[in-house]
Amino acid sequence: MSAPALYPLLYEPLVRRALEEDLGRAGDLTSDAVLPPGLPAVADIVARRAGRLAGLPAALSAFRLLDPAVEITVGPGDGEDVEAGAVLATVRGAARSILSAERTALNLLGRLCGIATATRDLAALVAPHGARVVCTRKTTPGLRTLEKYAVRCGGGGNHRFGLDDAVLIKDNHVALAGGLRTAVERARAGVGHLVKIELEVDSLAQLREALELGVDVVLLDNMSLDELREAVALAKGRALTEASGGIRPETAAAIAATGVDLLSVGWLTHSAPGLDVALDVR
Repeated sequence: MSAPALYPLLYEPLVRRALEEDLGRAGDLTSDAVLPPGLPAVADIVARRAGRLAGLPAALSAFRLLDPAVEITVGPGDGEDVEAGAVLATVRGAARSILSAERTALNLLGRLCGIATATRDLAALVAPHGARVVCTRKTTPGLRTLEKYAVRCGGGGNHRFGLDDAVLIKDNHVALAGGLRTAVERARAGVGHLVKIELEVDSLAQLREALELGVDVVLLDNMSLDELREAVALAKGRALTEASGGIRPETAAAIAATGVDLLSVGWLTHSAPGLDVALDVR
């Protein structure tokens, strides 16, 4: 699949901070002591196992941000599937620079490819039922832009990027506001007409009230398969349905088969295993 847009303006500050974290106050003591200045090196970034690529431009920027003279040749691109052993990119330049940026680049790449791979696999499970996988705000602090980008590279969609994207009224909002109706009416009065309102419900009774209030999306929280099927029937043509709560690869297909429009999966960005990638010096 073609990769979504990823602008350097969005990821370079993150990569700079990661480099600063790794280099600390004195830089790479080992490389600076062991390797003479100007020693040239060529290294390949290799996938140790098969997966879906994501975050390659961001990861490779670590080399150029540390040393603009480093030359990079890219093989496959974000959104593409690769086999184990595939060369993802080749870097040429000062050995000190390459080794000093290595861990920052690999950490980012492995993390993002892991998310994209998990999303690809989960999306394939639910696609036959017409449902779509979306990620949540359960992201690594500071990495949300990149992690949500990785989900899109895997064929998934994004829920809210932040609290300012849309209204999502959850159980705590309802409890503190004094009920569903009060919460929805206040939300509708407090935001513009272009902002969608989503309401979390955990029972069919709450769903019926939510539909009467005319919300745009209903978040069906931890419902059984039978409840989800009934909820879909009630909401048809009235609101989008989004299943949420403990969705895993082993349960996703059955949940999608109930007819829900969306599966909200926090696991993708907080627990997906990383893809094993490495840098091999020639």
